Amino acid sequence: MVGESLPEFNYPKDVLQPLLSASNSSSLQQALEILIKDSRAAVGRAELASKNILPTVLKLVESLHRASSREYLMQATKLLRNLCAGEVANQNSFVEHNGIETVLTVLRSAALLSDPNFGIICLSLQVLANVSLAGAEHQQAIWLKLFPNEFFILASIRSLETSDPLCMILYTCCDGKPGLAIELCRDTGLPIVAGIIRTFASVGSREDWFKLLLSRLCLEDIHFPALFFKLCEGNASEDRGNTAFGDNVFSSEQAFLLRIISEILNERINEVRVPNETALCVLGIFKRSVSIVDFGARAKSGLPTGSTSVDVMGYSLIILRDICAQDGLGDLKKDSVDVVDLLLSNDLTNVILSLLHDLEPPAIIRKTLKDSENRELNLGSTKLCPYKGFQRDLVAIIGNCAYRRKNVQDEIRQKSGILLLLQQCVTDDDNPYLREWGIWSLRNLLEGNSENQQIVADLQLQGSVDMPELARLGLKVEVDQNTHRAKLVNIPGSYTKPIE
Repeated sequence: MVGESLPEFNYPKDVLQPLLSASNSSSLQQALEILIKDSRAAVGRAELASKNILPTVLKLVESLHRASSREYLMQATKLLRNLCAGEVANQNSFVEHNGIETVLTVLRSAALLSDPNFGIICLSLQVLANVSLAGAEHQQAIWLKLFPNEFFILASIRSLETSDPLCMILYTCCDGKPGLAIELCRDTGLPIVAGIIRTFASVGSREDWFKLLLSRLCLEDIHFPALFFKLCEGNASEDRGNTAFGDNVFSSEQAFLLRIISEILNERINEVRVPNETALCVLGIFKRSVSIVDFGARAKSGLPTGSTSVDVMGYSLIILRDICAQDGLGDLKKDSVDVVDLLLSNDLTNVILSLLHDLEPPAIIRKTLKDSENRELNLGSTKLCPYKGFQRDLVAIIGNCAYRRKNVQDEIRQKSGILLLLQQCVTDDDNPYLREWGIWSLRNLLEGNSENQQIVADLQLQGSVDMPELARLGLKVEVDQNTHRAKLVNIPGSYTKPIE
């Protein structure tokens, strides 16, 4: 123990003696060191549980807290944390002997200091997190003691060290008792989650429990809209970027939330089905951001760009891309609408096509066709990509939406979008993987759609497009000897693996 002495003889025998006996030691310092080591293993925890040591440790924590003995308190709390790690007997004993109130007293004192003791707060939260894993009864007991006031105070501490175990408690409680997730995302609970997001946004790290909590609330449940709009209130960051470009409309925390949600969805794309409420909200956010982003400057970087409005637009676009890749994921309830069909009915395809049409074409197209007289090509555009990859992400959404959806294939043809998509099957320095996504989109537009295939065949026969990528798709142009019309046919023996 570093530089701290403790008058051990002042402690009641019912606190000190059991610890000395259990550890076969002669001092509190030595006893704590031995017991902490023993309690790291399941067999050690079980043995200490058989000796009913946990109530004694709770009394020690309470005594040390009153004595303001920080170093010993740290060790005693660490022992308490270890004892409650997966040992049901200790977890039950903790609740039965008013352990929540004891730890909460320590938490309150440490959190309200002008210089919060992050170590004590972290250990105390880890104790509660371990106890919360014991089941619904333990979760409810913790929730009743800490929600909402104590949770709010703890969420206001700008420390990763304390935020991660706090997220573990909130996630475990909400996952074990779904009704608590509703409480957490109502007026009294929203400031708690918003405070945690602001901490992670300011520190710049994303821990596992934080992402699990957001996944539970925003992707597995319907609380994303409430949380997103809560982040634009009062305590949001004052540094919102360049207001001349609309960066005052969204907060940096909102952009950060979208970034994390996009990461989670991409990681769990085959596991979670995005709620309709969340999908429509993200589409609304995307449309709003498009109306305020400046498209007059060429992108210098990919996401994040440093512009809040551009980041909001980019991450919401990526979320929409991945939602549209979730073809038929999950079981639909009777009379419910598929989330992709819902987005399509709310003008998604038209918005994406309009943006793609207004963007200047890829550099190689501009260079090759600069002096061309073919006015069908999209060369009069004025909008530039606001981040590297924006054009690729637009194409990706069209490709995902067109996958085995004839109504989307037809809509794109009817809106003269096929030639526009053909232009995207090229490499472009400002849009990594544009060619791959362009080929994927073209494949999906042509699959099972003779009208679309005919348009491409006619364009190639006329010399309007040079499409070696068609061969990669296993297609070639032939002219029917009877009708003298061009059409796309399969190349015998060809096989094209879909782009993932």
